[in-house]
Amino acid sequence: MKKNKLFSVLSLLVIMSAIFLAACSQSEEEGNEQESEDNAAAETRTYASEEGDIEIPANPERVAVMAATYPGNFLELGVTPIAITDWSANSQFFGDQLKDAEVVAPDDYETLIELAPDLIITYTGDENMAKYKEIAPTIGMTYEKYGYIEQHLEIGKILGKEEEAQSWVDEWNAKAEEAKKTVQAAIGTDVTATVVETFGKDTYVYGQNWGRGTEVIYQALGIKAPEKVESEAFGPGYKAISAEAIPEYAGDYIFVGEGANVSSSTFMETDLWKNIPAVQKGNVIKFDSDSFYFNDPISIEKELEFIVDALTEKAAQ
Repeated sequence: MKKNKLFSVLSLLVIMSAIFLAACSQSEEEGNEQESEDNAAAETRTYASEEGDIEIPANPERVAVMAATYPGNFLELGVTPIAITDWSANSQFFGDQLKDAEVVAPDDYETLIELAPDLIITYTGDENMAKYKEIAPTIGMTYEKYGYIEQHLEIGKILGKEEEAQSWVDEWNAKAEEAKKTVQAAIGTDVTATVVETFGKDTYVYGQNWGRGTEVIYQALGIKAPEKVESEAFGPGYKAISAEAIPEYAGDYIFVGEGANVSSSTFMETDLWKNIPAVQKGNVIKFDSDSFYFNDPISIEKELEFIVDALTEKAAQ
């Protein structure tokens, strides 16, 4: 009888222990699941894109930058793109910083899939965007919407590096102000400048926020544009003109873009061009369009250095 009672007690203890262990195990599993869910939530965040809220990685690391003008912004913020377009690869200003980035055609979806990006950046209106979204979270940015400073700050938001982006802006503003004083001391405050480039069959003059050094010339250094350039090109960003009309838009200094991705500036061989006052005074400055195409921090700083040196040298002649 005693043995039976003892056996019953022991059996009860074993059962209770099993129940207790099972409860602990279930609790631990539930805790692990909750921790996993919490970690997953912490690995993403919501970004207010132009198309609406989108879930993106909290700290994007494998970014495919399919919008040609933005790779330098990512480099400045410590993120090397895994994919870029051929336009970005042609800039001398980036040196070897993009040597490990794959040059990918916009519609080469197979290569993008193989690269396994965690984020894709392109322009709004990109016809490939729907396909990109099937590969990774995709953000479209409207080039015309942002000035070059706002552009960098916005990319800082995308990367979760707002402080780093603002730090560059602060340093840039101080540097630009000093450069402005240097240039004004050399050429004065009333001169004008025009940026000209031939692309395809057309010749263009550019506004104040369309790459080609315009951000430096018109904004950072405060050089004025001829009235016709300001009224016709500053709004849309650029103005297509005939080569014969260049004298109407010519400033005291003329910056001419040349390079592999632009057409030859044959207008410079004409008598019409040679009779422009700025040309006769030797105030023509040629720049590398393949590099000056961009307005990211790396490019802008290089452009500032080039333009300040060129203008002060011209003034000293």
